[in-house]
Amino acid sequence: MNLPATTMTHGFQTTIVDGIAELVLDRPPVNALDDAGWHALADQIERLGHDPAARVIVLRAEGRGFCAGVDIKELDRHPERIVSVNAGNYRSFRAVHRNPLPVIVAVHGFVLGGGIGLTGAADIVVAADDATFGVPEVDRGAMGGGAHLQRLFPVQKVRMMYFTGEPITAAEAHRLGAVEKVVPRGELREAALAIARTIAAKSTAMIRLAKESLNGIEDGNLEDKYRWEQGFTLQAYSEKDSAETRRAFVEKRDAKFENEKP
Repeated sequence: MNLPATTMTHGFQTTIVDGIAELVLDRPPVNALDDAGWHALADQIERLGHDPAARVIVLRAEGRGFCAGVDIKELDRHPERIVSVNAGNYRSFRAVHRNPLPVIVAVHGFVLGGGIGLTGAADIVVAADDATFGVPEVDRGAMGGGAHLQRLFPVQKVRMMYFTGEPITAAEAHRLGAVEKVVPRGELREAALAIARTIAAKSTAMIRLAKESLNGIEDGNLEDKYRWEQGFTLQAYSEKDSAETRRAFVEKRDAKFENEKP
């Protein structure tokens, strides 16, 4: 069963060809999803996992970068939506990690915030040579992403990235073992599809069992760890510095904090 491309109002489209479900984010300018978009993405990834025509999922994006996470401008206008946005993030990342099918994520350009969650939840990651991975949460007045970042990188690297907000390159991510391969940008889609074809040619029943088995032997519970982090996001939103970071981001200026004196 081959499905034609379906354009979604929430910024992504899906096709299924020869057992490969390809979900493409395309929400200019930076593939930052709003509240409704995260929930719609979770719904679609869950549907693909139970579609009898699909045997493997490829998640990639068009545009300047893979995914910049949540729509900060929406949260600046509607900070009360943070609970629903948190739920949408949680559901999307879980839909990837707990999907019955293997999920290959192909990233390019910036991989930030929620983009890290999707990537860290995946089974296999391929990257264009222009990809960078970062978690600017501290600079956006939020928390979250550390659990998924720690599934990609060593603990101290995660803390360096989290505290400083400094990104790392695809080459460094490959050196640290997070990325299966790094290819030129023009070869990214084919690199992901080549891996997907290998998986799609195998027994779907065996692959589904393998995915469930591998999830079961992971250290700790990824979703529980992320839930823990999200509690701190809600706490962060009670701080006036959190609102200042979002306002500064929207106004394209440096944030101003009233740091306590020692």
